[in-house]
Amino acid sequence: MLQQTIENIWDNRELLQNEDSKTAIREVIRQLDLGELRVAEPTDNGWKVNEWVKKAVVMYFPIQKMETIEVGPFEFHDKMPLKRGYAEKGVRVVPHAVAREGAYIAPGVILMPSYVNIGAYVDSGTMVDTWATVGSCAQIGKDVHLSGGVGIGGVLEPLQAAPVIIEDNVFVGSRCIVVEGVHVEREAVLGANVVLTASTKIIDVTGETPVEIKGRVPARSVVIPGSYTKQFPAGEFQVPCALIIGQRKESTDKKTSLNDALRENNVAV
Repeated sequence: MLQQTIENIWDNRELLQNEDSKTAIREVIRQLDLGELRVAEPTDNGWKVNEWVKKAVVMYFPIQKMETIEVGPFEFHDKMPLKRGYAEKGVRVVPHAVAREGAYIAPGVILMPSYVNIGAYVDSGTMVDTWATVGSCAQIGKDVHLSGGVGIGGVLEPLQAAPVIIEDNVFVGSRCIVVEGVHVEREAVLGANVVLTASTKIIDVTGETPVEIKGRVPARSVVIPGSYTKQFPAGEFQVPCALIIGQRKESTDKKTSLNDALRENNVAV
């Protein structure tokens, strides 16, 4: 079984010298590239992280040799091949978009000049806009818009750490940062410059009293940057947070612009 083989290699790194071990690791990368395997996948009980797949990705680096890659007048020097065959895959790739082998890019995805790292999964109908980055093992759902300059964090180690998950029909505004395994649930809208880490306070201010959560943006939430006052030895200072200011309306088209979603919640744009 492929999983057990990878676990055995992980426990005994001397096996990395064996050709059979290298073949098994490369088979995992091949299946990741085709979308047959995922680092994390939705189940009936929520998202499941496949740690053994992440182990294979980590071990892929030491068995690969540095090579020069020439693309027309451009030259790269790396261990990872670039993804190829976009026409057959039904993916639109605008120069200078780059994706590494081992990242799954589904049919109907549009890659503007951007970067998608190994182990990532980008589902159909999604746009990765200009200068956006999708980090290693990040999971991006269907019909997502990652706006210009968005940074989706990657995660390989620690192995038990969950990757960033962006579910279907999410709109991520310009220059947002989502890292450290934050989970953005379906149809949420993140306004420009929202920063979400595992420790960022996400405060729902739609009720009479604020409700704080961390690490997760509930489905259909409309989120903007905010701040709260925190006491330090040197005095009180403002600390960044994220504010849930409303819910995306059922009547709103899933492909609505960020401006429209914010206007519905009486936020100036």
